[in-house]
Amino acid sequence: MSEILDLTCELIRRVSVTPEDAGCQSLIAERLARVGFAIERLHYGPVENLWATHGRGNPVFVFLGHTDVVPSGPPEQWRSPPFEPALRDGRLYGRGAADMKSGVAAMTLALAEFAAARPAHRGTVALLLTSDEEGPLNLDGVRRVAEEFRRREQRIDYCVVGEPSSAARLGDVVRVGRRGSLSGTLTVRGVQGHVAYPAQVRNPIHLAAPALAELAATRWDEGNAEFPPTSFQISNLHAGTGALNVVPGTLEARFNFRYCTASTAASLRERSEAILRRHGLDFAVTWELSGEPFLTRAGALREAVRAAVRETCGIEPKADTGGGTSDARFIAPLGAEVVEVGPVNASIHQIDEHIALDELELLPRLYRRIVERLLA
Repeated sequence: MSEILDLTCELIRRVSVTPEDAGCQSLIAERLARVGFAIERLHYGPVENLWATHGRGNPVFVFLGHTDVVPSGPPEQWRSPPFEPALRDGRLYGRGAADMKSGVAAMTLALAEFAAARPAHRGTVALLLTSDEEGPLNLDGVRRVAEEFRRREQRIDYCVVGEPSSAARLGDVVRVGRRGSLSGTLTVRGVQGHVAYPAQVRNPIHLAAPALAELAATRWDEGNAEFPPTSFQISNLHAGTGALNVVPGTLEARFNFRYCTASTAASLRERSEAILRRHGLDFAVTWELSGEPFLTRAGALREAVRAAVRETCGIEPKADTGGGTSDARFIAPLGAEVVEVGPVNASIHQIDEHIALDELELLPRLYRRIVERLLA
């Protein structure tokens, strides 16, 4: 097997369901230490974080990734065991094959080759890995590391995130920004009672329905040149005691805004609560902001990535700000230029997740060319 295939398979075999690392970072650390990288382990709660650096001074270039994966789902639905890498039809199958153990392996090899070939390179190259990217809260991963970096005044100039950004083939889409994510949990209070006595109850389902319909129909903004309009989605709705003849006393709804730079978290909170008040609801909302929107404008990093994709993949990449959130949202506020480029994302989080072998072989070359364009 090639070096990239061998390392990716070794990572897939480790059952690193978030927040477990299962030895992935130790394997990476050993590889990088052999070519002179300084290794620092940042352990917070149940989460492993690895910070590996080579060189000194500025600029500081960082590859960012995660070693944790989502659960496999029912193993019997996979054509081969999810944590046993399998080769079929020109593809590598296994949980994490695309998201993102192939990216972690490729970034590792790219940095090791670059440091071995250019031990006196200018600036600093680094790899930051966490085992808490796929979790629901991300409290002890890159969010916590970014707080530590801010405290110690660790500079980052350029950051490439190896998330699976591509749509149809490697390099066709490069994420140059991400929307913000604001979630809310709404509780609407009514009066519980017997369904046969409507005068004695206040049905929170009936009361909340018009307000929820207005929230869903509201045009929050028009987007802008870099981002699509802000979207609102209700993801969960719960009410009732389980009995058919009882009006519930409360309703709970969970919803999410994926918002662009044309809105702010504060403006979305204010407008949402104004709609709820206008409908006369007895309500409470708890809010969770998991990331502000960010955009990396045209500059050295975007040009280096664009040129590397053209050279390695033979295509012109499309700059995009779609998709969900990623750990890039914690690095961008440190002042770094950040882009995301990685494997095709069509199978991520699915049964029989996979990556094409020809694109897997290209991935370390793509990453190394990016580094060379900026620091060689």
